[in-house]
Amino acid sequence: MIARVDVEITDDLRVFNLKLSRRDSGGYAVFAPNAMGSRVVTFSQPLVAEIASAALAALMEPSPHDRNAD
Repeated sequence: MIARVDVEITDDLRVFNLKLSRRDSGGYAVFAPNAMGSRVVTFSQPLVAEIASAALAALMEPSPHDRNAD
């Protein structure tokens, strides 16, 4: 697992606690939480690529804790 992320798909749809993972065969996988042992959301491969790209870019952004003390 690389990270857990929250994603706003549209102004009307937000999905929380998605798991971003690297596939053994290359690329990425995105999994939504399960409800009662069943999947409640799946994503097309183009949407997985878009979510992964945005999540990885956000993870690379510096945070206030990354700054050096002057």
